[in-house]
Amino acid sequence: MDVTVRARFEPRRPLDLALTLAVIGQGPSMRVHDREAWRATITPEGPATVHLVHANGAVEVEAWGPGAGWAAAGAGALCGEEDDDSGFHPVHPLLVDVRRRNPGLRLPRTRAVFEALVPTVLAQKVTGEEAHRSYRGLVRALGEPAPGPAGLTVPPTAEVLARTPYWTFHKLGVERRRAEVIIRTARSANRLEETVTMDMPSARRRLEAFPGVGPWTAAKVALVALGDSDAVQVGDYHLPHAIAYALEGAARSTDEHMLELLEPYRGHRARVIRLIGVAGITAPRFGPRTPLRNFARD
Repeated sequence: MDVTVRARFEPRRPLDLALTLAVIGQGPSMRVHDREAWRATITPEGPATVHLVHANGAVEVEAWGPGAGWAAAGAGALCGEEDDDSGFHPVHPLLVDVRRRNPGLRLPRTRAVFEALVPTVLAQKVTGEEAHRSYRGLVRALGEPAPGPAGLTVPPTAEVLARTPYWTFHKLGVERRRAEVIIRTARSANRLEETVTMDMPSARRRLEAFPGVGPWTAAKVALVALGDSDAVQVGDYHLPHAIAYALEGAARSTDEHMLELLEPYRGHRARVIRLIGVAGITAPRFGPRTPLRNFARD
């Protein structure tokens, strides 16, 4: 029988649950709608499903499965309670306005590093649509039914992926290079999970020490799993253009210039990127009318 744990906390600051959890992504393991979220995850104590409902100034937490206690205890971090924006004082009119209109936007911390790494590796050098399709297929093929009543699927464990042959990934549209990155990191997943207890510079160095995990992948993982408020996805195709267009009106930019524009916000650069993303700002697209692929260089 599934273990059920219930808890409750009152957010210290305004909380927009859907915006905060958006960076994690939805799929077979997660559903988010306005003030309610369901998430299936692998915890150090086993699989768990956590249900969050934000109402009347509090978040009601219910969790099921062997990892229910761990998941319930981490619900505050998942909702951005550990996100400290006290040193963030934007002066750019756009950032000031978007922040004012979205006071409940926070940065979550899932504390599930390998779980965040798998979909991020799948997003290397392909479009977002292709990556989402491959990840959904992987979870449905190798995951297990999640505890509780939501009908979610727990993502495949590191142990399962470590012994998964390449051709299983190939059937899901994943070429050998990305498949091997996932298989190798799965075999050393414990070293990945240790980053949860490290300071952020050490954690980033540990992440990037894994073959196939470059700055782009490490930044995406650190943002979601570790709540890194300074994560910048260097190597993203569209991001430099969006940042430059938002902050100075230039339609095209480079990683180097993006970092220059973000430098005044060091410590909170991920927060700036999230605000610009929430504002829906993208740079104009020039050239032939062909799809731009969201390639990352990792």
